[in-house]
Amino acid sequence: MTDDASPDQPATDGGTTVTDESSAFAADGATSAGVTEGCGFRDAVRGTVEVAAREYRLAVRRRWAVGAALVFALFSAALVVLGGSSVGPARVGAVLASFAQVGVYVVPLVALAAGYDAVVGADESGSLEMLLALPLSPRSVVVGKYAGRAAAVGGGMLAGFAVGGALLVRYAGVGVVGAYAWVALVAVAAALAFLGVGVLASALASEKTRALGAALAAWVWFVLVHDLVALGAVAAFDLPGWAVSVAVLANPADLFRVLVLRSVSTTAGGIAGVLAGTGLSQGALAAALAAWVLVPVAGAVAALGRRAV
Repeated sequence: MTDDASPDQPATDGGTTVTDESSAFAADGATSAGVTEGCGFRDAVRGTVEVAAREYRLAVRRRWAVGAALVFALFSAALVVLGGSSVGPARVGAVLASFAQVGVYVVPLVALAAGYDAVVGADESGSLEMLLALPLSPRSVVVGKYAGRAAAVGGGMLAGFAVGGALLVRYAGVGVVGAYAWVALVAVAAALAFLGVGVLASALASEKTRALGAALAAWVWFVLVHDLVALGAVAAFDLPGWAVSVAVLANPADLFRVLVLRSVSTTAGGIAGVLAGTGLSQGALAAALAAWVLVPVAGAVAALGRRAV
């Protein structure tokens, strides 16, 4: 808590009052023997879980879960309905492909918006200083914050996708459940990757406005600019086919798009078609997406360790 905060004026964590949460966090075990005694793996896990639970409660209070559910309910329902009430087995592939083509804009935006203030917002409110004053490592704080927000956003996304799934089952039958579930799970995985990028931007930024600017810049690069630059370079310099594979691996938005398009029978055109035609296996694509979750969070841990709080 900052020195100029009065006892009657609670601090906020990114716009949400945290005095009660901070007290609950301490009472739940952050200062108990389970966390304060020793610094072993078990204590680190307990501290991380406590931070994650606190962050989840804050995210729910800030309506991130409800917001994600509403956004993806409207998104999935609109794509299914716009596919027409005559959607059948022959049209399911086209409807699912549209999730990749349109979702590549929506999924990163929601995830980056949820993560950009995770560290810097807590720093500005004073709650980060409170957490680090407890026997918690930077790793426990960052991983806990990431996990709590991931649970809120991921849960909201799945609830929203369930609405579109119900409509699709109504039009095309229960046989589409497996393919649709894969699309929803890949979308959540991509969101977790971009959430990690947002948390990394938050840990590196000195102010919340700069973190927001970095998150928006990341969205523009990964969604709008990256593919144009990469494929333009491939065409201009006559680079070999593996260069396209490298471009896909270097962009979590492309990984999301390719993983979805590979699972449907419809052939995509344009940039999406070129990307989907890479020789990368499903396992390599999934492993790369997992790396996009782990590496930014690890970077955020390192950045918080060097941050002056």
